[in-house]
Amino acid sequence: MAGNRGSASPVSRRSVLTAGGAALAVVLGLTGCAQEDALAKQAKAGDNKNYVAGDGSVTEFAVADRKSPVAIKGTLFDGTAVTAEAFQGKVTVLNFWFAACAPCRVEAPSLEALHQDFKSQGVQFFGVNLRDEKATADAFDSTFNLTYPSFNDKDGAVLLAVSGLVPPGAVPTTLVLDKQGRVASRVLGEIQKGTLKSLIAAAVAE
Repeated sequence: MAGNRGSASPVSRRSVLTAGGAALAVVLGLTGCAQEDALAKQAKAGDNKNYVAGDGSVTEFAVADRKSPVAIKGTLFDGTAVTAEAFQGKVTVLNFWFAACAPCRVEAPSLEALHQDFKSQGVQFFGVNLRDEKATADAFDSTFNLTYPSFNDKDGAVLLAVSGLVPPGAVPTTLVLDKQGRVASRVLGEIQKGTLKSLIAAAVAE
């Protein structure tokens, strides 16, 4: 992971600028290894919180620096089994959340709006719920009119598959996977709709 962080920022800033996301480049400019390491340490320590909210920092990973496709295998709340093959050939957005997480509630309408914006382009969205029972997760979906499914990840299987990219306890975290199932970008903390839109558009355009 250290190798990716060290080489991702300069290339990613250029790629975002060429995609027309100048505002996102400013956000990327604020992202550094020290920030990420501090967040990971805070997440592991717990600090007597129910969750550790990220600072909204964004990291994009250059195509040449991306790791292998994520080996995700899990079950959605509706009982559907999902394997790594589901992430091949499509851009995928993974949002790690749980119902009592305040920033998760704030960002939910933006995630649904982006899901609607991009589904015609073959982009798929999945939530990854780390704590809740099905009834609680279903109530959250109903409250915010979410139409994309979520993994029931109380066993941590999906989280483990992206170990090193999603700090334990750092919720929400959002990943954008490229068409090969590799992590193309990450947002630690509450997403900004325009920023995530630029990240998804960049992955679609590859």
